[in-house]
Amino acid sequence: MNDKKTTHFGFQEVPVEEKAERVAEVFHSVAAKYDVMNDLMSAGIHRLWKRFTIEASGVRAGHKVLDIAGGTGDLSYQFAKLVGSNGQVVLADINASMLGVGRDRLTDRGIAGNINFAQCDAQFLPFPDNTFDCITIAFGLRNVTDKDMALRSMLRVLKPGGRLLVLEFSKPQSEILSKIYDTYSFKVLPFMGKLVTNDAESYRYLAESIRMHPDQQTLKEMMDNAGFVRTEFHNMTGGIVALHKGIKP
Repeated sequence: MNDKKTTHFGFQEVPVEEKAERVAEVFHSVAAKYDVMNDLMSAGIHRLWKRFTIEASGVRAGHKVLDIAGGTGDLSYQFAKLVGSNGQVVLADINASMLGVGRDRLTDRGIAGNINFAQCDAQFLPFPDNTFDCITIAFGLRNVTDKDMALRSMLRVLKPGGRLLVLEFSKPQSEILSKIYDTYSFKVLPFMGKLVTNDAESYRYLAESIRMHPDQQTLKEMMDNAGFVRTEFHNMTGGIVALHKGIKP
């Protein structure tokens, strides 16, 4: 009998201890062209999803913000402007290549002084209890091996009354949209990945990982079970993307 624990990597079953390394390989591969591909894949709509997230965050001057899976720094850039010189933003990512791209981009855009960088795993956040006013994780939770552990880790480092925002691909609300989205994800995305990054496989994984991610209601229940209160979600683009919000009691 095989007792070895497995988890999903896209549609594959892999040993739990291998998933993080495999995800890392995907993002090492796509880091340099990540922003270009985001704009192409979403026709620029990802910027609107992120703007909505910023507006829902309630972040203001003096706040401490943790941007998990912050990658190339889109959210961190906006947060750094909002928190001002008395606030602090931590851009965290498990992937060194993505973190390097994010650091370079933010430096080029003149952001310094109130931003720090941390290479860390969302399941084991290396920060004291009750540190942050707000935590965001945008398009990163589906890549985490143990999502329940990560949600509990985020709850721990939030201040009481602080909020978590999870921006993630989710389940389209209509059958027609779902079919169109499937065709796009499994036919067009890998082709674009091959064209732009010479890497179809990484974008096939991204499409598969979206399908394996919990739907809107399931993720809300996971946040409830982790200890968040007043949890809710807002569908965008017909449910292709959802923003989940929860408060630490």
